[in-house]
Amino acid sequence: SPQGRSKKKSRKHQRFLERRVLLEQKGLLSPRRRRSTQTPVAAPEAHAALTKANGTTTQRSGKVPKPKRVISASLSSSASPDSIARHHSVLLSQGNGSSKVRTSSLVLRPGKYVAIDCEMVGTGPQGRLSELARCSVVNYEGDVIYDKYVQPELPIVDFRTRWSGITKQHMKRAIPFKAAQAEILKILKDKIVVGHAIHNDFQALKYFHPKDRTRDTSQIPVLKQRAGLPIRANVSLKNLARHLLHKRIQVGCKGHSSVEDAQTAMELYRLVEVQWEKELAHSLPPRPPSPVTDPAADSSQYLDDQYWPTDLISSGL
Repeated sequence: SPQGRSKKKSRKHQRFLERRVLLEQKGLLSPRRRRSTQTPVAAPEAHAALTKANGTTTQRSGKVPKPKRVISASLSSSASPDSIARHHSVLLSQGNGSSKVRTSSLVLRPGKYVAIDCEMVGTGPQGRLSELARCSVVNYEGDVIYDKYVQPELPIVDFRTRWSGITKQHMKRAIPFKAAQAEILKILKDKIVVGHAIHNDFQALKYFHPKDRTRDTSQIPVLKQRAGLPIRANVSLKNLARHLLHKRIQVGCKGHSSVEDAQTAMELYRLVEVQWEKELAHSLPPRPPSPVTDPAADSSQYLDDQYWPTDLISSGL
């Protein structure tokens, strides 16, 4: 009868109200608000929290997800490349989204990174010796922090203008090699240095940078993979820029721009920064603690023969 159905509906509504009060007391449901401000999610949550068994209601037990661990945005000023690489590894393990890549540079102190490129001219017999004539250094954002022409120690035989962009006019405002070397090594000290075929730049500077603080874009397989090029191929900076950055560099007959090349190397590094650092974290051996007399504390000591590779010493540099 209609009257019986009304009583049944009333008892059902009363049980519903009792369940609501119980949920509110346990903190599983927000206190009832006005109809205009009530969120539509409350009712589904209440139904999801209860199941009926033998005429009684029991609360479902659900695990509350733990908040994700947040990495500290600050590293000590003496952070080693190994600790930086470990931070990269943790960032990558937390997700591959573009937002992770964008924020990684802030966490990992971009002031630790610079990119370098040098232009050389020919000196010595028939101009076969390569000596530094220009050096450019940019920061993580690609801003120029050093760009000077350098007077080689030997007379210039071949300006190599087609590739170097160096002319006789540039040498009028060039500074002596020793002065430039001191300025540049001061910038590179304790930095992670990015470059393409960077051993050539260090050789021109008569300098040896620690391997674990060097990032050579000509040697990293992940860049070649992304460009769809053979891993064992010797790929130029120009080709990597064209395939991965969709930009043209080193065009025209006026020679290369060391500023443009350094900026391009940094762009390529940032493109695969997180993945590259993760791979390095697993491949590089732990860096031992530096003693008080560690030559790394004074970059000028790298010029001593004992710190030079034998193949460079034999080349007469």
